[in-house]
Amino acid sequence: MMRTEEIRELLRTAKTIAVVGLSDKPFRPSHGVSAYMQSHGYRIIPVNPNLTEVLGEKAYPSLEDIPGHIDIANIFRRPDAVPPVVEAAIRIGARAVWMQEGVIHQQAAERAAAAGLTVIIDRCILKEHRKHFR
Repeated sequence: MMRTEEIRELLRTAKTIAVVGLSDKPFRPSHGVSAYMQSHGYRIIPVNPNLTEVLGEKAYPSLEDIPGHIDIANIFRRPDAVPPVVEAAIRIGARAVWMQEGVIHQQAAERAAAAGLTVIIDRCILKEHRKHFR
């Protein structure tokens, strides 16, 4: 389990968050959470093969299509879609994999941790940010 201090440090030092499954629909949790994080200074990179742009940022079909470094791969996908996202996060050298509330895949989490990534499971990045940086 990720300790509170580790989550705080990750959020303090991270700059770029790739949001896998980011929707362009404002009522979807992925959109609201990403807009909040963007408004707090993070660069949000949408990862959705069905979109070209979200929140004023170019969308990419996959993590591996993103140029440059990713600090956090934030996953808004069903648990069965998580393993390939984790493998991609490992391949591109992301610092962390963050599975949003309700997104739980223990084997993928163990795989990411074994590869040296910070892993957060079943927590909302917006709620964690508010808790640590009010």
